[in-house]
Amino acid sequence: MCDQQQLAEFARRGVNRRTFAAGVGAAGGVAVLSACSTYGTDADDSVAAATNGGVLGNEVQVPTGSGTMSAWFYHPSAGNHPAVIMWPDIAGVRPAAKAMGERLAAEGFAVIVPDPYWRDEGHAMFEDFADFMENDGFKKVGPYREKFSADTVMADTASIVAWLDAQDVVDKSKGIGTRGHCMTGSWTIWAAHGSPDRVKVAGSMHGGGLVTDAPTSPHKMIVDSATYLIGIAEDDDAKQHEAKSALKAALDAAGAEGVVDVYAAGHGWTVPDSPAYDKAEAERAYDVYLSMLKAL
Repeated sequence: MCDQQQLAEFARRGVNRRTFAAGVGAAGGVAVLSACSTYGTDADDSVAAATNGGVLGNEVQVPTGSGTMSAWFYHPSAGNHPAVIMWPDIAGVRPAAKAMGERLAAEGFAVIVPDPYWRDEGHAMFEDFADFMENDGFKKVGPYREKFSADTVMADTASIVAWLDAQDVVDKSKGIGTRGHCMTGSWTIWAAHGSPDRVKVAGSMHGGGLVTDAPTSPHKMIVDSATYLIGIAEDDDAKQHEAKSALKAALDAAGAEGVVDVYAAGHGWTVPDSPAYDKAEAERAYDVYLSMLKAL
């Protein structure tokens, strides 16, 4: 997960919001929704709030046992499609995260981008990653992050899966993919563990806390019912070089298919508005993940 040392390095580089915005627009074909796109429609609104290249999208409300979760849902304008749960990084749902969901939907998937902070302040806390850094976002979300656990993630995943399976545009004969970034990289592994009948692909991009001593450490919860892409940033690997071996051993022990790879880029390299965004390595990870989804 993004830590304060990495944030300090981002600040040292002096990356400003203009640089971030340029990164989003150049993110390998990621289309940023225009300012006139309407968000905030409730779940009962059958009219999609955003359209782009045959992709429809709107804000939805997902009922859970603990309240109502806000999320954004993107899907092709016709047909039904395999579903993907795409969790954003520590900075939460914002235009870059929505654009990533929309891009994947254009590949032929029904993609939901849940708000990880729905129990607290919720979406739109930060305009972009620069806003997160400039407004002490790490400190602000700290109390919210303390509420996250394997149990809360698995419960939320079950609620999201139930909501997805109730949508006509979702092909329920196919498994569901998950993808997480930074603090939510671990969530994809927990999701596959908690919903093994439905979650069949888990993509963890520069995820934090994948190998710990805790009984719920993600590497201890890998199951053979899912295929895994575990992409590790080179600076994260330098801090915990033994993690990749532990993850590979865990895949083997579970009899699970998957890839554990260290990418030649820093923590955050897959997120377009991150100061560590690396287009070449982001596209490489995207292609591997997409191939796994297409095998659902």
